[in-house]
Amino acid sequence: MNRKSAYRAAFATLSIAIALALVTQMVLAGAAPNAVYERRADAPSGSQDAVVGERGGITVVTTQNGDMRSVSGELIAFNPNGTVRYHTDAHSTYWDVDPALTGSASVTYVATERLNASVCASGPLSDPGVNCRRNVVERLNLSTGEVTRLYSHRAENGRWHDVDVIDDSHVLVADIGADAVFVVNTTSGVREWTWTVESDLPVESGGAYDADWSHINDVEYLEDGRVMVDLRNQDRVAFLNGSGLMENWTLGSEDEYGVLREQHNPDYIPASEGGPAVVVADSENDRLVEYQRENGSWHRSWTWRDDRMQWPRDADRLPNGNTLVTDTVGDRVFELDESGDVVWSVPVDRAYEAERLGTGDESAGGPSAERAGIASHAVETDERGVVGNVEAGIRNLVPPVVENGLLGYFFPWWMGFWDVLAVFALAGVLLAWAAVELRWVGPSVTVQFPVEVENASVVWSLLLLLALAGVAYVLDTVSGLL
Repeated sequence: MNRKSAYRAAFATLSIAIALALVTQMVLAGAAPNAVYERRADAPSGSQDAVVGERGGITVVTTQNGDMRSVSGELIAFNPNGTVRYHTDAHSTYWDVDPALTGSASVTYVATERLNASVCASGPLSDPGVNCRRNVVERLNLSTGEVTRLYSHRAENGRWHDVDVIDDSHVLVADIGADAVFVVNTTSGVREWTWTVESDLPVESGGAYDADWSHINDVEYLEDGRVMVDLRNQDRVAFLNGSGLMENWTLGSEDEYGVLREQHNPDYIPASEGGPAVVVADSENDRLVEYQRENGSWHRSWTWRDDRMQWPRDADRLPNGNTLVTDTVGDRVFELDESGDVVWSVPVDRAYEAERLGTGDESAGGPSAERAGIASHAVETDERGVVGNVEAGIRNLVPPVVENGLLGYFFPWWMGFWDVLAVFALAGVLLAWAAVELRWVGPSVTVQFPVEVENASVVWSLLLLLALAGVAYVLDTVSGLL
C-alpha cells in the first residue's frame, strides 16, 4: 500500500468509525421521551405503566419549540402515581404554566399559536420575515381536556413567555416584543396599566435596542400589589410599584455575571415564608440560586448545581422545602430535597417550566433557604474527574449562549456535549481529508480559507485535536457496549 492509499484508508476508517459511534448512541438513546409520553397519554385509563416515581401531586411541564427542529411545543402532565395524565402539542410553544384560580386539576398557560398565512396577509405581519402567530392565554382542565381561551393577541414582534392571572378579568403580561409589562382587562381588552423598560433603563443596556433588547421572560404579581419582572438581557430582576422601577430593590446588574447571567423565571418567596427571597434559574451560569433580602440589600443564601445541569429555566420551592427544577439542555425535570439530593427525576426534551399542583403558585408556598436550612451544593473540580475537567475546560472556551443554543435548538434531543463534539470531529476529519486530497492534486489548485490564518500549523493542530476527540468518542462508545 502506497502512502496516499494509507492516508485515505486512515481517513475513511476514522470517519466511518465516528459516524457509526454516533448512530450507535442514537439507537441506544431510544425513542424521544416526549414521544413516549404522547403515546402513554393516548392509552386507555388504567392500562398505563408509570414512567416516573410517585410524587404528592400532579406535575405539569411545558416544552419550548426548537424552531430549527420544526417541532411543536408540548404540555405534559404526570399523575401523582407516575403515569401520564395528559399530553398536547396543539401550539408552537408552551411557556409559563400556573395553577388555575379554580379547580384542583386545572392550569393556566401562555402559548404561541401558529396562524394560517392567510390570517397575516395584510398589515405588519404580512412581511415574509415575520412569523405569523398569536400569543394565547388559556385555561386547561387536565381531567376533561376542556380548553378555555382567556385572552389572545397577534404576535407582531415577539412571543410572550409569561403571564400572571390576577383575577377572573385581569391578566399581567410580560411582552418581549414591546419590552413592556402590562395589565389587560380580558373582558374589555383595554390595557389598564403599562410599564416600559425604556422608561427606567438606558437603551445602551441589554441586547440590540431595535431587536431583542430586554427579553422580559417572567412577571409576577405580588400580594402587596408590586410587580416583579425578569430582565434577562440586563442580567437583573426588577421590582415595580405604581411609580415605576424600585431601584433599591433591583437584584443584579448589567454583565455582573457573578450574581446573575441571563436568568429565567425568578420566583418570589414572601416574608411569611422566611423571605423576602427570590429563587432564580441562573441559566447561563448553569446553576440555581436564591437571594435573601436583609437590611436593604440582597445576599446569596443558596446555590445548587451538578455536573449535568445545563441551561436551567425554572426552579420552584415547594412547601416541604424541596425544589422542583426544569433543566432545559439537561433534558430533565427533577426535584431536590433539603439536603440537595435528587429525589425525583423525569426525562423531558426542551422542558421550559414545571409546576406541582396543590403546592401553591410557583415558589409562593415554599420556605426560604435560610428558614428551612436548605443546603447548597456545587460540583467542585476534584469531584469531576479527568474527563469531567477536560469537558469543563473545553466548554469554558465556548460562549454559553452559543453552546446552549446549539444543544437546545439545533441538535437532536439525545445529543450531549460529547456527541456534538463528535459531530465537529467528524467534520474536522472530513475537512482534513479534503485538504490533503487537494494538495495531492497539484499546485494548480489553491484553497483559500474563509478567514486568514498566519500560521497554518494552528489549523492542523485544531484538526488533529478534533480527530483525537473523535477517537476518544469511538473508544468510549465501544467500551460502553462491552
